[in-house]
Amino acid sequence: MLIRNFGHLWERRYVSWGRGGVKGHLHGYRKPTDNGADFRTQIGIYILFDKNYVPVYVGQTGKGNQRLFARLRQHQRDHLWNRWQYFSWFGFRRVNNASGKLSDFDHPEKIFKAPGLSLLNEIEGALLVALEPRLNKQGPRWSDVDEYFQTVEEELEDRSVSEALHKIDSLQKAVDHLNSKR
Repeated sequence: MLIRNFGHLWERRYVSWGRGGVKGHLHGYRKPTDNGADFRTQIGIYILFDKNYVPVYVGQTGKGNQRLFARLRQHQRDHLWNRWQYFSWFGFRRVNNASGKLSDFDHPEKIFKAPGLSLLNEIEGALLVALEPRLNKQGPRWSDVDEYFQTVEEELEDRSVSEALHKIDSLQKAVDHLNSKR
């Protein structure tokens, strides 16, 4: 299993960004009685949403020292700073329920080894294609992935046109019938 936990539609305004040497955090919990966990060092995929809950950006975290909190903080200051209000994230690091810390066993070097970064690219790419967020400037970073387009059978297309014309004719007859009763 790759995705171990996630947060859906977290509000940017409730993130503790930190100030004056005090670290911020991305604290969350499963249930109110939980101690919770700080997801600032989480690795995985994230999506930024505008105020209308429309996805505007898809990103990944886990390359080098880039973790979830650092990427979100970047977006607080970059060209996206005023374009998002909510975010969802899908994390690969497990939570130790006793301590609330993210597992050291699940560090990117151990999860990904050689093909790991391409795995991040594949998941991110699938979300980019499916959601088409308007603020992503790049497309999927895939290698050896082919897009296929649906074949349109002429017989089915002709039948669809014929069915549409038949429905229009039936509706026109119904309207004529109603008008004749007036």
